[in-house]
Amino acid sequence: MKRSESPSPQSVIREDIRALAAYTVHPAQGMVKLDAMENPYGLPGWLREELARAVAGAQINRYPDPEAPALKALLRRTMDLPQGFDILLGNGSDEIIAMVISAVARPGAVVMAPTPAFAMYRMSAILAKAEFVGVPLAPDFSLDAQSMLAAMQERRPGVVFVAYPNNPTGNLFDEAAVCRVIEAAPGLVVLDEAYHVFAGRSFMSRLREYPNLLVLRTLSKLGLAGLRLGYAVAQSDWIREIDKVRGPYNVGVLTQAVAQAILEHAQVLQEQAAAIRVERERLFAELRRLPGVEVFPSEANFLLLRVPDAEAAFQGLLARGVLVRNLHGSHPLLDQCLRFTVGTPSENALLLAAFCEVRAG
Repeated sequence: MKRSESPSPQSVIREDIRALAAYTVHPAQGMVKLDAMENPYGLPGWLREELARAVAGAQINRYPDPEAPALKALLRRTMDLPQGFDILLGNGSDEIIAMVISAVARPGAVVMAPTPAFAMYRMSAILAKAEFVGVPLAPDFSLDAQSMLAAMQERRPGVVFVAYPNNPTGNLFDEAAVCRVIEAAPGLVVLDEAYHVFAGRSFMSRLREYPNLLVLRTLSKLGLAGLRLGYAVAQSDWIREIDKVRGPYNVGVLTQAVAQAILEHAQVLQEQAAAIRVERERLFAELRRLPGVEVFPSEANFLLLRVPDAEAAFQGLLARGVLVRNLHGSHPLLDQCLRFTVGTPSENALLLAAFCEVRAG
């Protein structure tokens, strides 16, 4: 029997999904792109040639090794990962966030994070039909440990995400406060160290101390954003269960081949990160001199600042070919805030010149 009308998204797609806004990426063609916390430096020519050879030899007619033992061993060596803990790979750390949440998302499950935080914690929770509970940071963006402890006691989250340093504020939370959260958490605590290479501090060495701790990282901020490779380190019993949620062959042959070729020369990426740290401090000092601009200290590869009119400043920079991130309206604590990725010295000079023009005009 023929239907009177065809099914529509409104009749089939979940209501909470239809209420979501998709993760948006602003067009950046021809722009000075300082909106996505990417490493602005390319790879040297000799390393590009090595990558070409690695890609040429990759068996793309075969499925990848889902365990990727060679890549995991190289990550363990180059990233100084502790022995005795397992590694889980993901198509970017975003996929691992989704895997962790899916693994704990029983009916009534709660996912918790201090906010403002990385948007994918909340979005992944909604997709998995878990409840996301954000606990606001203090006005100075520090971790409100007492509020976190009270919220955990009341809501009993299956997983708590803590970004270290935090995105989008850029600061490192007090270590003792983070430890209190880990010790009091009724479930897993994920320390998201996406920006660890710019901070110089990590909880990786404390995995043995905290059995419910998982440390999450990505190679994106280090300079391989286009590769999409994230990794998590935790005790074997956690990784074994979360791995059951992983899709088969989630890290492709080319990703594995290119990552291995680059990580054999990890010092190149480390040197670039050091250059970004130097530029971060220079850019911070320059922005601080501008009247009416509040710049917040950062241990990441970006700076958060508050201006009198974030939308006008964003549009003014856009008109001058500079793309940054306007965070106004995303969270009450980010009122009139912009986020600038730290670029190359020439990119930062263009940003400063454009920003001064916008403020003067």
